[in-house]
Amino acid sequence: MHAAGPEPAAEPEPEPEPGSDSDSDSDSDSDSDGLTLDRLTVDYSVYQRRTGHRFSSDDLVTAWAAVEVCPRLRRALDLGCGLGSVLLHLAWCSPTTTLVGIEAQAVSFALAERNVAHNGLGGRVSLRHGDLRDPAVREGLGRFDLITGTPPYFPISTASDALDEQRAYARIEYRGGVEAYVAVAAEHLADDGWFVMCGDADADERVAGAADAHSLAIARRHVVIPRSGRRPLFTVWGLRHRRGEQGAGATVDRPLTLRDETGERTADARMLRAFSGFAERAASPS
Repeated sequence: MHAAGPEPAAEPEPEPEPGSDSDSDSDSDSDSDGLTLDRLTVDYSVYQRRTGHRFSSDDLVTAWAAVEVCPRLRRALDLGCGLGSVLLHLAWCSPTTTLVGIEAQAVSFALAERNVAHNGLGGRVSLRHGDLRDPAVREGLGRFDLITGTPPYFPISTASDALDEQRAYARIEYRGGVEAYVAVAAEHLADDGWFVMCGDADADERVAGAADAHSLAIARRHVVIPRSGRRPLFTVWGLRHRRGEQGAGATVDRPLTLRDETGERTADARMLRAFSGFAERAASPS
């Protein structure tokens, strides 16, 4: 997920977390359409394409950061919801919340619809198919206590296409980047609401500029490091409306490191695992 140079040759691979192919909590089911059914939380599972865009640690940390700042909410909106991983994680954490997801890609939207139905959430999770920048797609949405978004990481000019169209649109800013997401969030964010967004760790200045342009301020920031001593994998920001000349107050920085120098899971990783309802694995025999 981190752009190491002007022409990233392949899609970055985030740290696997509960539900990924390398995690034993996966349901390990697949069907003839090339889909796998993987556990998102201890209770919810999602269908995702085996060779397409798949949920991972960025979605998990986004959902965790959102619940940290907004534990009690009535309405939530997920911009660019993809197959529904953040949306469904929030639904699991907050069983009385009504949620809306917007997704433009037909293949991802179809998966989101299937995942909402599979987990029995049709009564309180609704989906809209279209470009989040299009006002017609957002007509009548109103304002939300919580808005989340995981925009693509790479501008069109700095990244090569992934071979798979779904993965390409998930990683490259064909339909806008952090600026577009901040602009839409500012329009639909309640006065005391939170916008929680994940993005490239190098995008801090872009996020700050977009926030300032729409009278928002960065109140929380989580820089996520895959392994101690390595470069950041991504960042999750928490934005709020500015309050007069004082803004939203000082930014609270809470970095997360997923593995230590030896490759073992850290306390942060165990906390995220517990957040999804999974018990910690027993240590491997030496």
